[in-house]
Amino acid sequence: MSRVVVTGLGAITPIGINIEQYWEGLKSGTSGSDWITHFDAEKFKTRFACEIKGYDPKDYFDRKEARKLDLYAQYAMIAADQAVKDSGIDLEKIDKDESGVIWASGIGGIQTFLNEISGFVTGGKIPRFSPFFIPKMISDIAAGHISIKYGFEGPNYATVSACASSTHAIIDAFNLIKLGKAKLFITGGSEASINEAGVGGFNSMQAMSTNNDEYKTASRPMDLNRDGFVMGEGGGSLILEDYDHALARGAKIYGEVVGTGMTADAHHITAPHPEGIGAYKVMKKALDESGLSVNDIDYINVHGTATPLGDISETRAIVNLFGEHAYNMNISATKSMTGHLLGAAGAIEAIATILAMNNSIVPPTINLFNPDPEIDPGLNLTVNKAQDKEIKNSISNTFGFGGHNASIVIKKI
Repeated sequence: MSRVVVTGLGAITPIGINIEQYWEGLKSGTSGSDWITHFDAEKFKTRFACEIKGYDPKDYFDRKEARKLDLYAQYAMIAADQAVKDSGIDLEKIDKDESGVIWASGIGGIQTFLNEISGFVTGGKIPRFSPFFIPKMISDIAAGHISIKYGFEGPNYATVSACASSTHAIIDAFNLIKLGKAKLFITGGSEASINEAGVGGFNSMQAMSTNNDEYKTASRPMDLNRDGFVMGEGGGSLILEDYDHALARGAKIYGEVVGTGMTADAHHITAPHPEGIGAYKVMKKALDESGLSVNDIDYINVHGTATPLGDISETRAIVNLFGEHAYNMNISATKSMTGHLLGAAGAIEAIATILAMNNSIVPPTINLFNPDPEIDPGLNLTVNKAQDKEIKNSISNTFGFGGHNASIVIKKI
């Protein structure tokens, strides 16, 4: 079966709007959290988020094109374009039938949905909806737009599994290349849910931090005083490619995806299994497929949302699976910097993991002031400052509401 490598990266995130800026933000421990500007959040329990700074669609799209794209799809197009350019793909030479797009979003065009329904409610007795309402809202449309732009006629669809969505997209692309169904994929995910419905909905679940007094440091994975995640927005894209195909065109290779895991907690719609059984199993499945042992892993980019239950269950799973080696690895939660990009989290965190491997630097878990005593104190959580480390093999974890767990093992070549 084919080997699968990563040959291109693209990202638009709250701490950097391209790969270079994103990496600078990661290694310097930059917080992307600030007051919400997308809407008036004064009456909301949470008034801060990790927004893309200074974003203007006119910098990327003409007015006519932007009107047809929800913000989540705009972020998708930007990240995908960066990855395609970074990969050096010659679009005139590759086989478009063997090139596909698998793109994820946990929620899709929620801003479009909110705008259209609000307009209907306040617009009087005659229903008036934009002809772009449905095409802008649906979660699969970003994959469609990307395939149209590049003419990719291979497999094309979306994955939706809450916060595990874009890791599932990467896994699907990996599997289809392994099976010989395609040679190359644009994959990843995007999300744009910082609006009244997104913030209000997560507030009502008590899933999101309400620490308005310390908004800049409110994303606190593993900290005793964490009180939920900080919402982020943006997108991340990876080019996954058949190894021989990449060699034949002289592509640069960032790393190889060697193992994947997918499990379900089958426990609760929002809470993780308290013993981290699903997290344990998903990492074990990914390791088993990779052919590596627990002692081969140097770094884990954890899901690490800063929710009270999630951080404990994930670290418990790591200790249970890795045993004594758990204390030799580096662990970090980059959501402490970017916030939680929901369906796009897996993509930008896989990218963070790959950049860490290629630069031999582990990005930190910032805002970790008072470690939770329920979390094993022997773990190296890469506290508040990046650490130099040679990373040969790494894991990126993502878990979603509904009990969805996804994990990938990435190897440096």
